[in-house]
Amino acid sequence: MPSLLEALERKYFAECEFENAHQPELHKRSDLPNDFTVTKCGGRMEFSIFIPRLSPLTSVPALLVLNDCDIDSAGDFDSIREKCQRVRELDLAQNKLSDWSEVFSILEHMPRIEFLNLSKNQLASPIGSLPTAPTINLKSLVLNGTYLDWACVDALLKNLPVLQELHLSLNNYRQVLIDAEEAEQRLQETETPEETERRITKAHPALKTLHFTGNPVEHWQEICRLGRLFPNLEALVLADCPIKSLQAEESSETHRYFPSLRLLNLSSAQLDSWAAIDELAKFGELRNLRVKHWPLWESLECTEHERRQLLIARLPNVEMLNGGGKISNDERVDSERAFVRYYMDKPEDERPARYEELLRIHGKLDPLVNVSLKPDKRVKVLFTYNDVSESRFVDIYLTVNDLKVKLEKLVGLAPNKMRLYYLDQDYKEFGPEEMRFPNKQLYSYNIQSGDEIIIDAKK
Repeated sequence: MPSLLEALERKYFAECEFENAHQPELHKRSDLPNDFTVTKCGGRMEFSIFIPRLSPLTSVPALLVLNDCDIDSAGDFDSIREKCQRVRELDLAQNKLSDWSEVFSILEHMPRIEFLNLSKNQLASPIGSLPTAPTINLKSLVLNGTYLDWACVDALLKNLPVLQELHLSLNNYRQVLIDAEEAEQRLQETETPEETERRITKAHPALKTLHFTGNPVEHWQEICRLGRLFPNLEALVLADCPIKSLQAEESSETHRYFPSLRLLNLSSAQLDSWAAIDELAKFGELRNLRVKHWPLWESLECTEHERRQLLIARLPNVEMLNGGGKISNDERVDSERAFVRYYMDKPEDERPARYEELLRIHGKLDPLVNVSLKPDKRVKVLFTYNDVSESRFVDIYLTVNDLKVKLEKLVGLAPNKMRLYYLDQDYKEFGPEEMRFPNKQLYSYNIQSGDEIIIDAKK
């Protein structure tokens, strides 16, 4: 397997060669430009033009990408220092590195490096004792899919004092086995065997961003340990973590471990209660939140727009929700007023605390006149094919093409062999209208119960 040096030489330092360099009997003629040569070939004279390759680089670019190159070692460190003097970002993902001392030696000989990606390397072995931290410049480290144990993570943090961004995604972490709060003491009878292995370490205040996506952690108390380890976190990504609650056993004020958190991604968590949203409202600095694909949203009987309004009203500090644009003042006011109206007819025991807060701001509101301008979702339509007619309910939010797919079983015609015509029961004198646009939704035809759709086979 190649070393890092061999891989980068192969990619960036090919020797300068000339085409036709080995052809015999090359003669220079004074009446031709300098880049022309004459070759004797039997009784003929052939002209050749020489196009030199680019001269070799003296050093590699600031961004060095050598992922999936089977690299298992560094190579000659003096050559690495000479050729990588400009490197600030190094991508070594999906290689065969397994020795941490080799990794730190690479860092030592690339003194300007600030970003390092070691994802999917075989680095699960313990970190040996390092005499001194070989680099003080590394600010971002990616260790996704490395399955490092927490002792190894702890050793890394101690040797990277200015690290600002850390990626620990897809490492199969169910627990966080390091903690930075010695005051946290648990009764021996409540500790699991894995918890007794947890070590106390120093906090890492320089870290601002942590990616923890796809780890099977379920309990928020484990996430609280990350908050104590990194007390100045500003961004925390927990997407695809099956977290079941945002309350920890040891404290009811779990938000206090995240005093600086501004961005939180909890998409695809296993949260099914509004209580989780009420906990998030306590994060005083939280401005950017993602909470997509929760079981809670599947259980609500409301539209996506109504759900967004209920969320905005409960989260007074959040400015960006689920990746959308910044929440405007008008949208917030509308959402808060909709929230008050939503809960004012509910029993008192079903009203959240936020209801009383917003009631004091907006006062008691008159209910909106219940005039729905939305069409019914399902209407009963008469379908006619040849001489056979049959009434069926149809979802008006289907597209024309979706409807053709559903009608295939009814009439035995492939969708691409089918034409549909819409006949409005109130305007039959104008005749049927061909439904020519496959992506047009049915409601745009103003379909109502009693209207007819005629099915015809393409000739």
